[in-house]
Amino acid sequence: MTPVGSGFADRLRSAVEQRGRLCAGIDPHPELLEAWGLPRSPDGLAQFTDVCVRALGPSVAVVKPQVAMFEEYGSAGLAVLEDALARLHEAGALTLADAKRGDIGSTMAAYARAWLSDGAPLAADAVTAAPYLGLGALAPAVEQARGTGRGVFVLARTSNPEGHAVQTAQLAGGAASAAGTTVAQSIVDGAAEDATGTVGLVVGATRAHGLRLDGFAGPILAPGLGAQGASAADLPGIFSGAAGLLIPNSSRAILRAGPDAERVRTAAERTRDEIEAALR
Repeated sequence: MTPVGSGFADRLRSAVEQRGRLCAGIDPHPELLEAWGLPRSPDGLAQFTDVCVRALGPSVAVVKPQVAMFEEYGSAGLAVLEDALARLHEAGALTLADAKRGDIGSTMAAYARAWLSDGAPLAADAVTAAPYLGLGALAPAVEQARGTGRGVFVLARTSNPEGHAVQTAQLAGGAASAAGTTVAQSIVDGAAEDATGTVGLVVGATRAHGLRLDGFAGPILAPGLGAQGASAADLPGIFSGAAGLLIPNSSRAILRAGPDAERVRTAAERTRDEIEAALR
């Protein structure tokens, strides 16, 4: 059980101090299963995930399973995910379930219990959440996470080009529009109101994001290193002035070193060292 009062930001900072500033993904993409010589089946998924857990759990600060890639296999896939989350926790890594959940009312509350409550089969240290039904609709998840020392990473400015039109649209109405406040910036500003470090942001590292991040003190997950084209050298420029704890993410670029667990571990450590050198 996570002690109430052990804030997520403090736990994350401690993990980074001990293990470095990397979030490594477990992304059982069909391309990777094929490259590793594994079948696209629950058994292949289990073998793939076992290697990832053994490689990343003992040495990486944050491990991020891509939930959809497990859901693809139904109940058998979720059983593999449950086991992985428990084993990663035992190995000392923080887990970030990349589930991108977002809903309203009792449905959002159920998602919160599923991913952020003590004793839940899928309990993770944090979960990604989509705020485009309104940032306030995520309140059940934020409240659940705050009570159990977990975190919620809210999508603000994502790396996919399809998100550009929505995320960079200006808010309607008077002063806000005149000030040039975008939808994404409004999410950043709303998340900044959380003073506990429970709420983090997801801001892609693949391009200039156009956000003012100097007023946000929480953690920032920065996906896009490797397979999506960003490099550690890009981080200082893209996130210049950001006040929050930046956690870059790399998934497939690390996992392509498999199927040997030691090679995956070495790739993760090399990526971590590149990040630390770039952000020093």
